[in-house]
Amino acid sequence: MALDKHPHVLGFGMASARSRARLISRLEQLGIQDDRVLEAMNRVPRHMFVDEAMTSRAYDDTALPIGYGQTISQPYIVAQMTSLLLADGEPANVLEIGTGSGYQAAVLAELIDAVYTVERVKPLYELARRRFAELGYRNIRVREAREDILGLPAYGPFDVILVTAGAEQLPTSLYEQMADGGRMIVPVAVPGGGQRLVVVRRQGSSFAREDLDPVSFVPLIEGND
Repeated sequence: MALDKHPHVLGFGMASARSRARLISRLEQLGIQDDRVLEAMNRVPRHMFVDEAMTSRAYDDTALPIGYGQTISQPYIVAQMTSLLLADGEPANVLEIGTGSGYQAAVLAELIDAVYTVERVKPLYELARRRFAELGYRNIRVREAREDILGLPAYGPFDVILVTAGAEQLPTSLYEQMADGGRMIVPVAVPGGGQRLVVVRRQGSSFAREDLDPVSFVPLIEGND
């Protein structure tokens, strides 16, 4: 489908389409090979998820500030995490911890039937909700995070849980929200500093951890559960 005909990008000029195409080419050069991910990221108008002052940099492969000490993730990281999410087949539902700007959820919504996302910072939650409505995403349910609970246990279990903030340690309180056979993808602090992307797989009552690439995310606020 042509970019200027896609329902989520109607009304935007070819400048953003060309910028988006350059970004997709960059992601391919960096090793993103899943065509489903590349096509989804090509469709999502990232300039709609950043402040107006940042729109000229919206398609740079870099994280950008969105206020409240938060960032919109680097596109390569979004592509990498989305590729991991699809690696074992397309999940029926996904829970994202940390809506932020809403960009990652929008990319997921291009691929997944049911996307649930929670955000603790109220102004970001409200802004993301408006963006999803304006862009026509009907398969995203965004919720304001509760102070006492991490995740959305009432809506689970989830085939994949995607955590888009750095945890000091594995958030085991999310384990029971994982479906049997499901996965959690989460950045976790490592000894000596920094973070590493971790995939946790559930089989019955067993949880297997796999450590992947170094990453850098804003801290996860887990609340008082």
